[in-house]
Amino acid sequence: MTTRIRILTTGGTIACTQNPATGALEPTLSVEDLIGAAGLLSPAKGYEISGLDLLRLDSSSITLADLDLLVAAVRSEIKDGADGVVLTHGTDSLEDTALALDLVHDSEVPVVVTGAMLPFDATGYDGIINLRGAVQAAADPANRGRGALISFASRLLSARGALKAHTSDPAAFHTRSPLTGPRPAPVRHRSLGRLNVPIIAAWPGAPGDAVDAAVKARVDGIVVEALGAGNVSVGMGEAVARALTRKIPVVIATRVPYGPVSLAYGGAGGGSTLGDLGALSAGVLGPGQARITLATALAARVDPATLFV
Repeated sequence: MTTRIRILTTGGTIACTQNPATGALEPTLSVEDLIGAAGLLSPAKGYEISGLDLLRLDSSSITLADLDLLVAAVRSEIKDGADGVVLTHGTDSLEDTALALDLVHDSEVPVVVTGAMLPFDATGYDGIINLRGAVQAAADPANRGRGALISFASRLLSARGALKAHTSDPAAFHTRSPLTGPRPAPVRHRSLGRLNVPIIAAWPGAPGDAVDAAVKARVDGIVVEALGAGNVSVGMGEAVARALTRKIPVVIATRVPYGPVSLAYGGAGGGSTLGDLGALSAGVLGPGQARITLATALAARVDPATLFV
């Protein structure tokens, strides 16, 4: 029996080389280039590895509409008989895309996201080992039913709770959640591209202007990147309260890398107060993943609380 692995590319550092004229990193490698560089043109007997270029973007530019495209592409590959799907991606928003795939992934087929911290023409290029590891994870029957995963620096992580914790370390990706941790039931994928869900950062003494402006702009939901375990200033807390009275869903995340949002403190900007008013805790999800989760829930027309487990 042949194990079919499909590799889908979106650009990112793993596909970048340095422009000799400007010194800037630009995505230039195709999926065939990556497969060849990783020595996957002649895989082990019983394996069939092929690929498709979907996008050539820096992942900081990937939109919610692009995520719709990626979800559709992964589903198409599975429908066509792939036994595993690998997605190569830039590291700036890799964990966001991985969670977007995970939240709607209702198949047993493994989906594995990977990338690189160094460009193809740099000494120590890590794209080859990361791509090989992702293909191995996608082909491993033990990963069936685990949803979307991240393979990076010889580690396999759950998409849920993953974070990029370093700007340059080859082992940049860490996790707030174990591989066997809770995963909410997948929801139906509906278009994310029409939604507007901003992330608004808090700082000590911040006014509520940014939250009020978001409400005036008629956003679909708001994620607050709060302080500590989920607290904001009095001024921002009062603005969040106003947003909640307007029935705009608000999720409280934190700028702290590790530990869950607990919504424990009182006062106008305290997490407990905001929770009592209807704000949701992001739990172990960082601000970016909280945004993806809220947008997915709104698009699927399900209670957002069901996805923040």
